[in-house]
Amino acid sequence: MPSHGPGDFHTARAAGSPVGSGDAVRRYRVQVEKGIALPAPEAAVEIETILAHPRGWTADGRTSFQLVASGPADFDVKIATPGTVDRICGAAGLRTRGEVNCTVGRSVVVNLKRWVLGSEQFDGPVTEYRALIVNHEVGHRLGRPHLTCGRKGGPAPAMMQQIKGLHGCRANAWPYAANGTYITGPAVP
Repeated sequence: MPSHGPGDFHTARAAGSPVGSGDAVRRYRVQVEKGIALPAPEAAVEIETILAHPRGWTADGRTSFQLVASGPADFDVKIATPGTVDRICGAAGLRTRGEVNCTVGRSVVVNLKRWVLGSEQFDGPVTEYRALIVNHEVGHRLGRPHLTCGRKGGPAPAMMQQIKGLHGCRANAWPYAANGTYITGPAVP
């Protein structure tokens, strides 16, 4: 897995139907940094599946998403090497230290290291951790702030920075519980 890349991206040539029942559909593109061994169409399918999940952001009844390959988009999901993530996020004053992801401007920036390796704090499969990354960063695009553990032994909110520790919660990738309840906790000051 490369630690640095050229900073140029392939846009996935993949498009889907809108998911969710919200009136305003948020259109997004998936872009993968050139020179990494991750096919953009494969990443797009995985991200589309995450955003369409019944426990994802569409569970609020107001949010809808649509994967697009071209034309106007509300945001881009970029998967990039740690060095490129540091550059993009650092330009907005965020310190990612080659380790974490960020949301800046119209970009959700996913660190390839986390996409591939997950996090030691998250005891589930790496595919679930990928869902957490996407849900957390897209949550910021939706205006959601950072939260912390709401109840010891309960699921961690998707808006919790779980990579920094679970503080008594259980690892969780999804914003909503199976019964449709938003998983929340105290706001981070």
